[in-house]
Amino acid sequence: MNAPLTAPEQRVLQKSERQSQVVRALQAHLPAHALLWQSEDTVPYECDGLTAYRQRPLVVALPETEAQVAAVLKTCHGLGVPVVARGAGTGLSGGAMPHAEGVTLSLAKFNRILAIDPVSRTATVQCGVRNLAISEAAAPFNLYYAPDPSSQIACTIGGNVAENSGGVHCLKYGLTLHNVLRVRGFTAEGEAVEFGSNALDCAGLDLLPLVVGSEGMLAVTTEVTVKLVPKPQLARCIMASFDDVRKAGDAVAAVIAAGIIPAGLEMMDKPMTAAVEDFVHAGYDLAAAAILLCESDGTPEEVEEEIGRMTEVLRAAGATAIQCSESEEERLKFWSGRKNAFPASGRISPDYMCLDSTIPRKRLADILLAIQEMEKKYGLRCCNVFHAGDGNLHPLVLFDANDPDELHRCELFGADILETSVAMGGTVSGEHGVGVEKLNSMCVQFTAEENAQMLAIKAAFDPAGTLNPGKVIPTLSRCAEYGKQVVRGGVLPHPGLPRY
Repeated sequence: MNAPLTAPEQRVLQKSERQSQVVRALQAHLPAHALLWQSEDTVPYECDGLTAYRQRPLVVALPETEAQVAAVLKTCHGLGVPVVARGAGTGLSGGAMPHAEGVTLSLAKFNRILAIDPVSRTATVQCGVRNLAISEAAAPFNLYYAPDPSSQIACTIGGNVAENSGGVHCLKYGLTLHNVLRVRGFTAEGEAVEFGSNALDCAGLDLLPLVVGSEGMLAVTTEVTVKLVPKPQLARCIMASFDDVRKAGDAVAAVIAAGIIPAGLEMMDKPMTAAVEDFVHAGYDLAAAAILLCESDGTPEEVEEEIGRMTEVLRAAGATAIQCSESEEERLKFWSGRKNAFPASGRISPDYMCLDSTIPRKRLADILLAIQEMEKKYGLRCCNVFHAGDGNLHPLVLFDANDPDELHRCELFGADILETSVAMGGTVSGEHGVGVEKLNSMCVQFTAEENAQMLAIKAAFDPAGTLNPGKVIPTLSRCAEYGKQVVRGGVLPHPGLPRY
């Protein structure tokens, strides 16, 4: 007579039976090569760019047509199985981390550019098209797609829509929301739905701004129509050095106060400058406490006038050195450091956690000085790079994930940065999204009533709660538990998440 199964053995058996049920149901709609469920096949999908937390999915589905996407969603909805949509996996907040009992819906095969219309200056693309590929396809028409996240060589337009991504040129040209006209996709039940239109306006309620930045919680995006803009005749970049971070922060505010909207306005502190200079040799001033990159684009006459005005403002703000690019090659060299900030940080630390919060421009120096004190408090280093023009911070906390104590201190450090940003009048996220990383910090920024309203919006789109569940909006019980931990002084920002 066989001994009765232990509780853990029963759970494993139940999961295996559930997995078999889901696989059999999906095999009716997908070819064999489009379904993965063996452990060795699902490992590559266990996390996105936030590698500190990992979870293998029950099943990975790789549809190739919209009909297959609809079938997967309908099947999962009927079985009550959670679905997590995934693009390139470059997200930094754990938004694409799988559900242990759910299906990861990979949209990597939706990688076709459907149309480039140079007359209307639009591009219609599938969700898996890389950000940079849109500009490459539009280049023969002297057009390009303006939002340019640092991961643009790899990140997909569907992921950009999910997170409302920005980039170094977002100050002048806007975020994804400002550059998308139409989004096509499917609801949790597999029903086709469109938001926005190819026209300047759409009939009925304009729900496009609600879907852009919704992190895969309201619908699964399969097709996007984006705006294209003409390539500027000329672009030049100023690199300005400052011997004090407060002077650099004040200079950012002074540029905007002067009525100047640069094409890009980025800031890096001394640790980040040292990391990227050693990596790409961009010619950065290693003695500076902070450097600013200020770009102007347009006609030659416009650029000359704006560069002159910005130079005057920066000098008046206390810049110790100012260098202006004299060629396109030199301009790209200046930007190469900023664009390679993340890989440069990876060279000097086993792991890093890239935070993302926003603060009012006038508080830039305050948050940098606060982060310096946090480095002492948590015993970890932090390099800072950010979209200074719109106050979007990207602190990179350096740590070793193989050391549980360092990971814990990194979590505390990150939560401290986010919540200090809120205290300074900012928000917990600028463009990376909330995902799982910032769930507890949402409890700090929003009241229980506000979180309940956001959950009600999700319920209107996804009544069963199967699309990307457990992310972005914290539950009342989670916020209550977080509050208790704060009172006890033993805050663990992400209780219950599978660790590295």
